[in-house]
Amino acid sequence: MQIWKNHTAAVQQIDVLLFDAFSGLCLANTIEPMRAANTLAGRALYSWRLLTVDGEPATSSSGMSVAAHGALSGQSGDMLIAMPSYEFARHANETTRRALRAAAGRYAVLAGFDTGSWLLADAGLLDRRRATIHWEELERFGEAFPDVQTERVRFVEDQDRVTCSGAQAAFDVMSHRIGARHGQALRLELATLFMSPDEGTPQDVPVARGRSVSRAIRLMQEHVEQPLPMGEIARQIGRSQKDLEARMKRELGAVPRAVYRRIRLLVARKLLKESDLPMAEVALRAGYQDASAMARAYKAEFGLRPSDERVG
Repeated sequence: MQIWKNHTAAVQQIDVLLFDAFSGLCLANTIEPMRAANTLAGRALYSWRLLTVDGEPATSSSGMSVAAHGALSGQSGDMLIAMPSYEFARHANETTRRALRAAAGRYAVLAGFDTGSWLLADAGLLDRRRATIHWEELERFGEAFPDVQTERVRFVEDQDRVTCSGAQAAFDVMSHRIGARHGQALRLELATLFMSPDEGTPQDVPVARGRSVSRAIRLMQEHVEQPLPMGEIARQIGRSQKDLEARMKRELGAVPRAVYRRIRLLVARKLLKESDLPMAEVALRAGYQDASAMARAYKAEFGLRPSDERVG
């Protein structure tokens, strides 16, 4: 059973509109999840460009100069993310307002990351919408833009507008949207790759439910070589097996057994690519009694034989 979805989905074009004094961490937390999603999927799911209003390079808050792929004018895509960060007030001017209003007709979704919400609101693009901003600016934001429904949360999605509260929340937004489009199993892989706790945001699920599934996943990751029975996992997290199955199906789109199998096969894939261990040893470390059993599961999950990972 495959637990990813949208295997043939079109490549999404995501553009980041940078301004001087942007946060390098915010930019990395926006781009790296897409780069990793492409790598994990083995094909292009996302394409991105770094833009500025005038096409000139932008300098980050730490003095890093980043060359733009071009000017915003005339560009279009699936999502445009405004990222001004530290000197957002300086960029809230008529030039920016005109550029963002024009872009609203060319992009399916407009987003404001960190303090980018301020620029969207200043252009009238968040009127009568729910939105958030870096919490240090939340009160001032609410006072400046009374037509915006301000919320103190990590990120908000309101139809074709997305806002988030800071650099770390940018990662939350991107991994959430990747999971929503390509399956929660891919989001789980991103969380594992970046050592990010898979807690789920308040927008996704109630905290208690998210914690139960997160604890179950953690147990699976801790018991790969000697897999635990599903009943034992459920017992250790204080849930019935039936309840765990329902929760995981709801949150990840797959039953626990399928999620556990993928976690084990991801361990196998890592060993196949990064070690010279014999196939039998890889199988044992992934919780399989023999290489042939692992090979059947591997082919069903990834569409490849384990030996294909070592060609060349």
